[in-house]
Amino acid sequence: MFWPVVALAAVQGWGSVWVGIRYWNYVREHLRRDPPPYHPSAAVIVPCRGVDPELRENVRALRQQEYPEYEVLFILESRSDPAYAIIREIVERESGAPTKILEAGRARDCGQKVHNLLVALEHLETRPSGTKPEVYVFTDSDVLRDRHWLRHLVAPLHALDMGATTGYRWYIPTGSLASLVRSLWNASIATALGPHPRNFAWGGSMALRRETADRIRLREYWQGSVSDDYRLTEAVRRAGGEVVFVPQCLLPSLSECSLRDVVEFTTRQIIITRRYALHLWVLLTLSTSLFLTALFWSGARALTQFVSKGEATEFALAFLSVYIPGVLKAMVRTHAIEHILTAYREQLRPYRMAYWFLYPLASVLFFYNCAVAAFSRRISWRGIRYELRAPDRTTILP
Repeated sequence: MFWPVVALAAVQGWGSVWVGIRYWNYVREHLRRDPPPYHPSAAVIVPCRGVDPELRENVRALRQQEYPEYEVLFILESRSDPAYAIIREIVERESGAPTKILEAGRARDCGQKVHNLLVALEHLETRPSGTKPEVYVFTDSDVLRDRHWLRHLVAPLHALDMGATTGYRWYIPTGSLASLVRSLWNASIATALGPHPRNFAWGGSMALRRETADRIRLREYWQGSVSDDYRLTEAVRRAGGEVVFVPQCLLPSLSECSLRDVVEFTTRQIIITRRYALHLWVLLTLSTSLFLTALFWSGARALTQFVSKGEATEFALAFLSVYIPGVLKAMVRTHAIEHILTAYREQLRPYRMAYWFLYPLASVLFFYNCAVAAFSRRISWRGIRYELRAPDRTTILP
């Protein structure tokens, strides 16, 4: 079984290199052209809970977008949230786009984030018809963005009869091992988006027309859910639409973390994937298992032969045939990301070698995440514990 396993892993690896090249071509093409002159009225909806490290900067950036007509809605559980005072202070003292702070109350049968979003949609939908925004934009309070983010995210909607646009997150390592592992883990997901119909929306940067939200029955899909983006993606696909990835809306995040935080975050993401996109979890489990089996098996046999002074060449070549494709893809990926996040190029550059050669660490973590997700449906998110019974059934645990 050794050589078939190695061959399959090598084919998988070299196929991923082609995916990486296609991603880079897609990014390069988008960065070369200006967004279409499409800028309908928009509502930027920001669910909040707790004080993120860059909250003040993010609030200011959201209110200073270069976009002709938009408003910002911050939604919190209550005024007792420490983020409320910070947001209110900035809104009252500094100029910017029209802004409202809404209190959603405590969620009862869905995730608190989804509950906040539902309250925001209800607030917008009950307005007189002439004052309703044409586009809904959803984003998070813990990512950084430039002044052109909104324009880039909304512009492609002009060509989407039924669909949504999305960006994604890129974690900038902050010097600790934990932040590096988190960035390595997230990197492979970030570059899974691109010029294909299998894109998924990311809740930290996604947009769709109001009429599209109505036609796909977005509020119904969110009822009882803990995931806003997976359910939006499902609603769009079932309606025959598509999710378009916008490279300019890949947003950096610089927050610190511990290894415990990383394990909790990554496991939560894969448990959610297991419950809301089973096929992705199965594919991730199989592909990660194949890669790690081939990598460690070939590495162990090469090392054993070398130590015993046997012929290790063929096993070393087997190891390289599995390992090298990941290095090449990581090189293409970092090249693309540095062209997107030009303002952070100097911060990313010292980690190039780590991105290129330490990528198997992410695979080990993915394997652990997938194993836990096979048996667990409980997560903790922003201090609230949930049990994911079904895509539309969430229990809030005491």
